Amino acid sequence: MYLLLFLALTFNALANICIKLGAERFSFDLRQFATEPLIFLKNGYFVLGLCFFAVALVVYSYVLSRMNLSIAYPIMTSVGFLLVVSFSVFFLQESLQWWQWCGIVCILLGVVLLSQGAFS
Repeated sequence: MYLLLFLALTFNALANICIKLGAERFSFDLRQFATEPLIFLKNGYFVLGLCFFAVALVVYSYVLSRMNLSIAYPIMTSVGFLLVVSFSVFFLQESLQWWQWCGIVCILLGVVLLSQGAFS
């Protein structure tokens, strides 16, 4: 079940990354959006992000049918967060301040503490 949870959070992280990449390549003009509301569908990254979100939703729903929400959700959000931040730093050249790195360490500690006994 944890493998499926990891799969769901990976697709969720990929969806967020694709939406970010799509947003960078898209000119947001609300007037154009008002006249052509499906304009986002012309953006390949955006469409791929939507597909990844859909897969993540299906897999995560299956995981929740067999796992406690109190375990699945914190792992889903925190590990997904770590994947997105890692991608942002290493591939998008975004920088983090020292206090943000401290926060990441706290998140990692929280995941370890939360999952104690969950894998037995």
